[in-house]
Amino acid sequence: MKIGFIGLGNMGGPMAANLAKAGHDVIGFDMADVAIEGVSMAESGVAAAAQADVVITMLPNGQILRAVAEDVIPVMAQGAALVDCSTVDVDSARAVATQAAEAGLLAVDAPVSGGVGGAAGGTLTFMAGGSTEAFAKAAPLFDIMGQKAVHCGDAGAGQAAKICNNMILGVTMIATCEAFALADKLGLDRQSMFDVVSTSSGYSWTMNAYCPAPGVGPQSPADNGYQPGFASELMLKDLRLSQQAAQSADADTPMGQAAAALYEQFVESEGGLGTDFSAMLPRFEKRGRG
Repeated sequence: MKIGFIGLGNMGGPMAANLAKAGHDVIGFDMADVAIEGVSMAESGVAAAAQADVVITMLPNGQILRAVAEDVIPVMAQGAALVDCSTVDVDSARAVATQAAEAGLLAVDAPVSGGVGGAAGGTLTFMAGGSTEAFAKAAPLFDIMGQKAVHCGDAGAGQAAKICNNMILGVTMIATCEAFALADKLGLDRQSMFDVVSTSSGYSWTMNAYCPAPGVGPQSPADNGYQPGFASELMLKDLRLSQQAAQSADADTPMGQAAAALYEQFVESEGGLGTDFSAMLPRFEKRGRG
């Protein structure tokens, strides 16, 4: 396929490189001056998208996605697919899909899970929203860039799945960190805490696979000074998106709202910027009840 790829940062760059390595003709564009192996660089997003079979975007937010879509949809070939792999608000995803459909194009919102390592290794998971036809067109590319793609439903369903999942993740990480901090103050050894909880009803991904306590459980960012595997500011972004969606859908999400407020405080006022989202544990260690 001829693929236009717009947004070649830490995630988009390796994803585009994997498509090129698989033999696709990839034409890329990024606002920064970047060079990606196997990818021909264009002078603009419009140039990258012109007559492409598929245009893939990996962008910071919904506002930028809407602006890029406005530019590229008019120059895409009839029947081509616009595949957005950014994590954006559900309303923007649906608005872009509607705009694409009105222009005779297919659209897929397909945010990813797996981080920079998954992008480089081609092991991402894609959560996709859009028509069956649109998903079928994008699926061979998902197979190259990732290890799993789930068709979640119509336009916006991919974004909905991503932010619901990450709302659970943020809430669960806070609860896991709170519990470790409480265990410390009760004199409970962290390894004993892990051994009990990881095989009991408190079992969770944040405890068993990504434990926030250094030296306990499998290797995690906690064992590397909380250098980010998933940065706190990205968790804050996703929690804010969850609350924006909850507001739009009139959904009561008090735990998601509380998690968003805590990560906002942590990132913006307590030095959490640039740390892993599990660095909530040292944050709670330093705090008392008041």
